[in-house]
Amino acid sequence: MLEKTPDIRRQVSDVVAERIERLIVDGVLKVGQALPSERRLCEKLGISRSALREGLKVLRGRGIIETAQGRDSRVATLNGPRDASPLMHLFNSQPRTLFDLLEVRALLEAESARLAALRGTEADFVLLTRRYEEMLAAHSQAVPVDPREHARLDHAFHLAVCEASHNPVLLHTLQSLTDLMLSTVFASVNNLYHRPMQKRQIDRQHTRLYQAVIERLPEQAQRAAREHIHSIRDNLKEIEEEEQRLVRATMRLEGWA
Repeated sequence: MLEKTPDIRRQVSDVVAERIERLIVDGVLKVGQALPSERRLCEKLGISRSALREGLKVLRGRGIIETAQGRDSRVATLNGPRDASPLMHLFNSQPRTLFDLLEVRALLEAESARLAALRGTEADFVLLTRRYEEMLAAHSQAVPVDPREHARLDHAFHLAVCEASHNPVLLHTLQSLTDLMLSTVFASVNNLYHRPMQKRQIDRQHTRLYQAVIERLPEQAQRAAREHIHSIRDNLKEIEEEEQRLVRATMRLEGWA
C-alpha cells in the first residue's frame, strides 16, 4: 500500500474516522444518508463502540457528518450548495455551455463505462439494471412522463454506470456537476424524445451501453458511451441550425432582408 504520509502512530479515533471516510468516498454512504446503527458500524469496521464514538467526534469536527438534536448522524453536504457558485451560475446562464458540457460528458462517461465493465461487481450490475429498467418503464408509459422526470431517470442510469467504475474521484467529479449535467440531459429529453427516430436511437444507445457494461466488454462500453453523447450533440446542433434557418426564412418573408 502506498503511504502518502509519514508512518507515525495515529490515534484510534483517526483510524476509525478514516475508515468511515473511505465508505463515503466510495459512495457506500451517500450525502444526506443516515449512518447505520452503532452496532452495525462496529460489526462492519471491527471496532468497539467507544472507538466508533471517538471516530464520529472527529468526523463532526471536520464537518463530514452532522447530527441534529434528537436525530441520527448523517453524511453532511460536502460541496456546499451547488447553485451558490458564481461560476456555476455563469455556466447555467450561457446556452453554449450545453455543448461544452457534452464534450466533458463524452470524456468522463466513456472512461467510466470502460472502468465499469472492468471493475463492476454483481451488486453494481443489480443497481445498474434497476436504473435501466426504471428508465425504460418511463419510456413505455401510455401517458407521457414529465420531461424533468425523464431527465432524472436518464441521469440516474448514467450515474449508476459511473458508480460501477469504482473510481471515487471520477464519481464525485460527475456528482459535483449534477445540476449542469441534468441541464444537458433535459435538453436531450425535451428536444429529442418527442421525435420518434431520435428517441429510438437514444433507446438503442442506452441498451448498447448497458449490455456492454454488464457483459464486461470495456472497449465496447467506452465506445457506446462516447457515441451516445456525440449523437446527442449532433442532434441538438442540427435542431439549433434548423431553428436558425427558420428565423432567417421568417425574417426574409416579413421583408427584413
